[in-house]
Amino acid sequence: MSIWDLLSLIIENLARRKARVALTAIGVIIGTAAVVLLVSLGVGLQQNAQQQLGGIGDLTKINVWPMYNFGPGGPGMMQQDPEMTPLTDQTIADIAQIPGVTVVIPQDPFYYGMMINVGQYEGYGQLLGVGVDNLSRLGVTAREGGLELAPGTVIVGANVSMGFYNPRPRPGQNSFEPPDLMGETLKITLMKWSDDGTEIRKTVRVKVVGVLNEMRDEPDWSIYMPMSDMESHLTWAAGKRPDRKKDGYATLIVRVGDVKDVLDVANQITEMGYQAYTPQSFVQGITGFYTVLQVVFGGVGAIALLVAAIGIANTMAMAILERTREIGLMKAVGATNRHVLSVFLGEAAGIGFIGGVGGVTIGWALGQVVNVLALAYFAGQSVETGAPPPTVAVYTPTWLPIFSLIFATLIGLISGLYPALSAATLEPVKALKYE
Repeated sequence: MSIWDLLSLIIENLARRKARVALTAIGVIIGTAAVVLLVSLGVGLQQNAQQQLGGIGDLTKINVWPMYNFGPGGPGMMQQDPEMTPLTDQTIADIAQIPGVTVVIPQDPFYYGMMINVGQYEGYGQLLGVGVDNLSRLGVTAREGGLELAPGTVIVGANVSMGFYNPRPRPGQNSFEPPDLMGETLKITLMKWSDDGTEIRKTVRVKVVGVLNEMRDEPDWSIYMPMSDMESHLTWAAGKRPDRKKDGYATLIVRVGDVKDVLDVANQITEMGYQAYTPQSFVQGITGFYTVLQVVFGGVGAIALLVAAIGIANTMAMAILERTREIGLMKAVGATNRHVLSVFLGEAAGIGFIGGVGGVTIGWALGQVVNVLALAYFAGQSVETGAPPPTVAVYTPTWLPIFSLIFATLIGLISGLYPALSAATLEPVKALKYE
């Protein structure tokens, strides 16, 4: 019996019992549709979460801080002078040797009091000294101006201008327009206090040479200046030059070339005795949660397919009882056990395949309906909350329909295995005598 003869016989046998095949296939359709819809929902939720989390910061960036040893009592019983592992120039060199690291940038904030004036406005911001002369190495981009830092210049974040206010508004003036800082000269008043509590001030003027694009991260509210300028200000405030060998830097920004290597690099930095944090660790945790959710959703659909498998096995068992004489006749004219087994397994797999095609189609269509309704609902919610609406709620990856169709066919094949073996092992004489 050729493969074409076998397929022709299988299709003919299924066509003879259209109603029974259809009723049996409905169970497979429901199970397959449930798998496609629920897993697509899980994938859509994961993609939506990743899109939202994409705004929490640069996923290739690692923030590194000194490690503090609080002794056996822990932070709750803090020592007067806890032991610190500082971020020194040697630390920068060691971290730069880790495979995958592209750049290590030291940062120091101005720890003391500060006020900023530009024109009639006053404001505050985070004044940061950075150990690079081009902020492109931080992974930021310029909305206005450039990214080159030189002594006496600063580059401000996208939201720094929002921190300014008019201390002497005109009567009836309620609206506020943030100042355009690009090209302006900022008057920065640095403040420190003497031992007797007397406030001492120092005024410096810096020119804004760039405004950054919004990052939804620390750079949005930061004012960057060269590290040499910051060291000068810290020396004035502390009365001594920063000791990089003893005290080191406040933080290091480590950038990694590939986001896949970020967690491994962060773990190596932690093993070196420093504190390391990257947004990628949070994203990985969320991704793991949604992966488990997809497995759970797929398991719910698989249960429905299991119930459908019982229906297929029952249908095939009844078909054997009804066609016992036919099986005997097939063997009498030369059909082997293998031929009979192939016919009945093919019919069972055919029912699974038919149900799989229907289930994939219905599951995908229902997913599109849910997607439209969910996006319409979320769009309404975003208007009320001001948050950006999601772009996807249900997403069906290419592999899912293919996998579901193959899985449904295999379920049918496995379900028909026992009835097919029973049919293949029937003795021709007894089968021909069966009433």
